[in-house]
Amino acid sequence: MTALRRAGEGRQLVGTSLAAAGALGLAVFAWGALVERTRFTLREVSVPVLAPGSPPIRVLHLSDLHMAPWQRNKQEWVRSLAALKPDLIVDTGDNLGHEDGVRGIEYALAPFRGIPGVFVNGSNDYVGPQLKNPFTYFGGPSSRRSIRPEELDTDALRRVFVDLGWTDINNAAESLDLNGTHVEFFGVDDPHIGRDRLDLITRAIDDLRANDPLGDDVWPDPEEAAAPRSTLTVGVAHAPYQRVLNSFVNHGAQLILAGHTHGGQVCVPGFGALVTNCDIPRRQVKGLSLWNHGLRTAFLNVSAGLGTSIYAPVRFACPPEATLLTLTAA
Repeated sequence: MTALRRAGEGRQLVGTSLAAAGALGLAVFAWGALVERTRFTLREVSVPVLAPGSPPIRVLHLSDLHMAPWQRNKQEWVRSLAALKPDLIVDTGDNLGHEDGVRGIEYALAPFRGIPGVFVNGSNDYVGPQLKNPFTYFGGPSSRRSIRPEELDTDALRRVFVDLGWTDINNAAESLDLNGTHVEFFGVDDPHIGRDRLDLITRAIDDLRANDPLGDDVWPDPEEAAAPRSTLTVGVAHAPYQRVLNSFVNHGAQLILAGHTHGGQVCVPGFGALVTNCDIPRRQVKGLSLWNHGLRTAFLNVSAGLGTSIYAPVRFACPPEATLLTLTAA
């Protein structure tokens, strides 16, 4: 009887443990799906990257909105960021999460019309979300498994951005003057699906500088020659693959902005992200860090993004975010 009693108690303990584990799992999923996924957060960081004496520049970094038309809370929260009065917007792609997502993007970004901006595309600006087994991400970046033809209205999305006054820097370069600093931008189309053309960047930068009327060695008077303007070089990409980051640093980027990783999306407290969906080191899956290559270093900001796929609507220990970077004098 004693042995039978012990066996029964053991089975009861196992059953209780399994029930507790199941309840904990359901609680974690409920938190991630119903609470944290919409706990939109503004991360604020200071980046000492400008020339000495330069006034600060406030940069709002948006990424991975994965917008669906019914996501009004997200749209209203993004609209509220206009109150920050940024000097510049940088959008690092994956704006669409539904075939009608352009309408939500247009509404969410309308308050930023007239504020200078630049943008690059992510894969979900070309193709819609897919139902996937989440465990396949442990096998490597998702781009290795399937690449579908374009199906979203990327041209309509681009028209929204251009109407806001933003500049397309997909495999291109452009420059702006902001608060007394000449800012050079170069960017690539999404590396995650092989649309990046790093071979075009050198030519794009050379052409940009060759066509810069203030980039010549001939100055109108000696005082200007003694005090040339300060320049900041910024690289922009959706997915922070190492080949892209290394190329950007080689091309003189002092600051690099990217998204794509969702910060890992589901993280373990005290450990961090389980996957990155690219080849960036796990410790740099989100936030501000330094990227070193050769003898050069750049500040790297990877946004955890504001959305998720509609087929994986959960975040844990990784709230959705936008970033306000205040660029300051070194």
